[in-house]
Amino acid sequence: MEKQLSMKRFDTELYLDRYILSINRLKEITVEATIEKAFQDYFQRTALFLLQVDGAYQQVVDGSFAKMPLEEMKQINQSLYDDVLPAKYQLSYTNPSYAKEHLAEYGQTLSFLYTELRSGIPYAFEERLDYLTILNELFLQVYRLFEDEAKPNYEHLREIVYWYASDYCDVFLSDRLAERLDPEKSFATQIIMAGDLEDDRYLYQYGEYVSENELKTAAHLRSLAEEIIQKMADVYTEGYRMGFVNTGKDLSIKSVVGIYYNLGFEKVVRKAARNFAKMGLQSAFQRASNSVITKSEHRKMGYYGGIANKQYEYDHRFDQGLFMDKRYIERKLDVAKNTFEQNKELAGQYAGPALIETFGEMPFSPVINEDAVSFHQNQRDLNVMFDSKLGQLTNQYIKGEERSFTIVAYPVPDIGEKYPEIFDEIIRINTLDAKLYEQVQQIMIDALDQGDYVHILGKGANKTDLKVKLHSLANPEKETLFENCVADVNIPVGEVFTTPTLKGTNGVLHVTKVYLEGLQYRDLELTFKDGMVVDYNCANFDKEEENREFVLSNVMSHRKTLPLGELAIGTNTTAYVVAQKYGIEDKMPILIAEKMGPHFAIGDTCYSWSEDVKSFNPNGKEVVAKENEISSLRKEDLAKAYFQCHTDITIPYEELEEISVFTREGKKIILLADERFVLAGTEVLNEAFLS
Repeated sequence: MEKQLSMKRFDTELYLDRYILSINRLKEITVEATIEKAFQDYFQRTALFLLQVDGAYQQVVDGSFAKMPLEEMKQINQSLYDDVLPAKYQLSYTNPSYAKEHLAEYGQTLSFLYTELRSGIPYAFEERLDYLTILNELFLQVYRLFEDEAKPNYEHLREIVYWYASDYCDVFLSDRLAERLDPEKSFATQIIMAGDLEDDRYLYQYGEYVSENELKTAAHLRSLAEEIIQKMADVYTEGYRMGFVNTGKDLSIKSVVGIYYNLGFEKVVRKAARNFAKMGLQSAFQRASNSVITKSEHRKMGYYGGIANKQYEYDHRFDQGLFMDKRYIERKLDVAKNTFEQNKELAGQYAGPALIETFGEMPFSPVINEDAVSFHQNQRDLNVMFDSKLGQLTNQYIKGEERSFTIVAYPVPDIGEKYPEIFDEIIRINTLDAKLYEQVQQIMIDALDQGDYVHILGKGANKTDLKVKLHSLANPEKETLFENCVADVNIPVGEVFTTPTLKGTNGVLHVTKVYLEGLQYRDLELTFKDGMVVDYNCANFDKEEENREFVLSNVMSHRKTLPLGELAIGTNTTAYVVAQKYGIEDKMPILIAEKMGPHFAIGDTCYSWSEDVKSFNPNGKEVVAKENEISSLRKEDLAKAYFQCHTDITIPYEELEEISVFTREGKKIILLADERFVLAGTEVLNEAFLS
């Protein structure tokens, strides 16, 4: 069945002759010497890699790969990714520094080319002859340039790359957007729903890199009782359903859910897909992108395997800077618009994503590679414009007031030798008594609703001193400022949150160590004036300009300033104690870490695109603090209202001197002092510290 689904997406005959011609030419390149000697090694090694991908493709097509012994599958998988693994990366042409050293002024672009060609690995396993042909022909076009000119004009090389990205937007980008919406285009469905999950060989059929984490995760899930796997799936899918219930959105008008996950979790995903089917939702599984045309820097959105080398991914996150200009961005937006229009019925049926995140890998703090591609200021602005306009397009076809999401996280074996114990603890954390938290958090909200502002003060090495201005309540009997979060879209339970008022929000937010979007930050510091970031820094690198660039490119999403979009107080002391017990504080994902202290989101509010959808706390009060002075601009200009980013930054309890709320009458109500909850009625949260 899966082969039939794959073949529907393109005309094989249209590409077959071209593909065969490209393979024959690649074989010739591996033994000929028709270009300058300085470039022969690069082109021959790259041609050999493409032939290696073809070898995998042929084995998939003829069915021999699926019949291979496990060890043989492992060897093929390892060899396909071998060139970018940390042990080989320093001597790989995928490393911009190595490429520049050996290929001079062409190094950056040829390093990008090899990296882009490597995106063909999963295409071989999807039997995407069209994609493989396009990549082979791109390589051959560049090779011909070096045959025609001993030392080509660099602009000619750049033009080849530019027109590849521009011309094939309507293939790669269009397909990616359609795969997000259409379950029939999901390559992974057959593996997940019909594969033998008791046999590790299924992991290698994706074409993703398979590390020990994926193998050991799958093995651990096989060791768990079926009722535990079902419980994990139920928490995940019920959280998704409750996201619609709690915001008054109608799930019955939707028919598709997007499932994102890390390889190894298929036993949970299979049961979750069956749960979703009972809700009337088909599951769409979209692979995380590796192509420069479709990927979002180094971030992974979709299903994916192990990350062979995070430094490699980081070095190539801005590769489109080689050719990005306004014309290219407009081309991508046109393709996106046309694709959504062609699939508007499917888009209207899309309910939103359900994510299973993983954590536990060694925290990654990248090395700055000065030879890697970076954006110049004009490209930063273009990238921001693209994100903004794509967000507007997405909301036009997948309406924010109708969609929702959910996220849950589990550890991977890299977290340490006590992985099975930690995994069990995370299951416990993800299934804590929501009713108890609902009651305790309501006591806290009742105090916060009296406030004019909240003051957060760090202690010791933490320099936080921040006053966050709150909205006013017109009708305190029926309205509330803070949402009582009881484990629906963000699992586990344990936070109250609001959208602050920007004017009057001033001070410094500082955290000594935090892990955001797969990157570690040391001494991350943001300064706010009237709710907007006016300064930022960290201490990851020796040079201040490198620290500022690191924060600008990642935390600030290339923007010179961002608003404070959320203030939240995490109440999940159980998660905090577990993290301390196992020494995994720096490995906790933000999904759990945000429940382990106060957290602050810069960028969009939690209610972006759905500010006008009414939502209520369990006590019946309407949550009214949903917008700020920036998001309210949506009524005039959407481009000024939304940033398409929302980054949560948590201060752990041990770095806090005090959290207090000051009322308009000047009364001070202390919520947390010296790492403990002190507001009457919330002391039960401190019991976890005694366990």
